[in-house]
Amino acid sequence: MKPVGTWEDEAAYLDERGERIVVAVPGELVGEVEPLDVTVDWPDFPRTWDNPGFVVRYAHVRAVAVQRWARELGVPLDGFRPELLDHRLDRAVLRLLAEVPSRRASRNPGWGPFLVRLAEAYHDAFEHAPALPMGDEPVTPLHTARVHLAAAVQKIVVGPNRL
Repeated sequence: MKPVGTWEDEAAYLDERGERIVVAVPGELVGEVEPLDVTVDWPDFPRTWDNPGFVVRYAHVRAVAVQRWARELGVPLDGFRPELLDHRLDRAVLRLLAEVPSRRASRNPGWGPFLVRLAEAYHDAFEHAPALPMGDEPVTPLHTARVHLAAAVQKIVVGPNRL
């Protein structure tokens, strides 16, 4: 199945026959993400937003950091509620994660550009739909859901040791 559309309002796939399938809770796919093991040859420098290697590596670093900070702040991992990942920025990340299975099956998956798109979507979510409580904000189930999203992103974006 291939995801279609932006998923901002509706999460949909096209099946092998071209029929549209709408998913009620797109956040459920977070638990199904399998690690990606690819090698993309990008330069380490410059460490600026113009370097796709930096963009992807930094997304990996942020996803790992979210999980570490979540432990330190007492954000529980149990009680994951995938339906809470309904913010447009969460859905943008989910939409890209949904592409992974069809890309794995493709003869020409285009991992490099895909990883950059996923990393950019995750940077937007990290900055504008935070996974961690800010200031005196209490920990909520939404934080737990977004920490799970960060873990899924970490499985896909290529870490520093694999570039």
